[in-house]
Amino acid sequence: MIDNVAQGAVKVALLQMTSGIDPLENARTIADAVARAADAGAAMLFTPEMSGLIDRDRARATSHIVAEEDNPVLDVVRQAAAKAGIWAHIGSLGVKASSDGADRRWANRAFVIDAAGSIVARYDKIHMFDVDLATGESWRESAAFRPGDAVVTVDTPVGRLGLAICYDIRFPALFEELGRRQCDAIAVPAAFTVPTGQAHWHLMQRARAVEASAFVISAAQVGQHQDGRETYGHSLVVDPWGDVLLDMGGGAGLGFATIDPARLAAVRRQLPSLANKQSIPNYSAS
Repeated sequence: MIDNVAQGAVKVALLQMTSGIDPLENARTIADAVARAADAGAAMLFTPEMSGLIDRDRARATSHIVAEEDNPVLDVVRQAAAKAGIWAHIGSLGVKASSDGADRRWANRAFVIDAAGSIVARYDKIHMFDVDLATGESWRESAAFRPGDAVVTVDTPVGRLGLAICYDIRFPALFEELGRRQCDAIAVPAAFTVPTGQAHWHLMQRARAVEASAFVISAAQVGQHQDGRETYGHSLVVDPWGDVLLDMGGGAGLGFATIDPARLAAVRRQLPSLANKQSIPNYSAS
C-alpha cells in the first residue's frame, strides 16, 4: 500500500522522446528508458502523450489502434516495469474505446503501472485539441478521439498523483478539482505544438503547480516526427512554489528530478490556498 504522501524524497525520471509511426520501435525506446531509470535509482518513469504512436495519417494509424488488452506497447512497458521493479506512467496511448452506439472514436488514454507490472489507474483525456493556429496549423482531435469524463487520482511512490494530458492544462477547473483532492503531484504528459509551447508551456505548467499546491511532472514529445509534425519538448518538473526543477530543453533523452514531500509541506504551510478557498455563491468554476 502506498501512503498518500511519500515518506521521503523520491527520484523520478522523465522520458522526452520523438515518437514515430512504428509502435514496436517506440515500445523499445520506452522499455530501454524504464531499465535506465531503474538503474539510476528512480522510483517512477513518466513518458509523453501518445508515447506509442504519433501519426496524423488516420488511415495508416488505424491498424495500430487496438484495444488496450491487445496493445503491444502497453504489454512491453508492463513487462519492463515488472522486470526493473519500477513504476511507470505512460503519458498516453491511442486505444480503441468500448463501443457506444455510433461513436467509434478512439480514447487518448494514460496508464499508471506499478512495480509488479499491474495497471493501477487509467485516465482518458477530457479536453480535445480542436484549434486553428495563426501559423496555419489546424487540429481536430475530436474527429478521432472521444473525450473522457472522469477525474482520476492514484496513490504512487510520489504520493497522490493526479492525471491530466496536454490540452487539459488550459482548463483550470480540472486542476482545481485535483487540488481539492489533495494531489501531491500532477502528471501532464504532452505533445505540444511549437508555437503554443513557445507562448504558453512554461507559464501554464508553473501556474497549475501553484494553483494546485502540487508538483507538476510533464514529460513531452520533442522534435520532428515521421508524420511531419513538430513538437516543443521542454519536459518539466515544477514544484508547488512554481520553481522549475527540471527543463529538458529541445532534445530527446532521459531526465531526473527529486520530488520532496518536505517541500510540499513547507509551501502548503506558507500559502494554504487550498485550505483558504471560499465558496462563492452563484459562481461556477466550469
